[in-house]
Amino acid sequence: MRLRVEFTTEPFDLDEAPEHAVVAREVIETAELDEVDVGPFGNTAEGGAGAVLGAVDALLRRTLTAGATRVSLQINVVEEGDR
Repeated sequence: MRLRVEFTTEPFDLDEAPEHAVVAREVIETAELDEVDVGPFGNTAEGGAGAVLGAVDALLRRTLTAGATRVSLQINVVEEGDR
């Protein structure tokens, strides 16, 4: 199964990336995912179910420890025709 995760971390800071946002980027960029798109207001990544779920676990644990007060995420199953 292939999954797509979309997420944001808060609080936002438009002047400088907060530590939790830097940690989120690091988690996603070092996970075994593909089609990673990291941006200032939202992030998306795709990969196999195990890789995505493992990355989400690490993302939640590490960003909350780094000061995130909210992590919003959505996970979708990606069908072959959706790519």
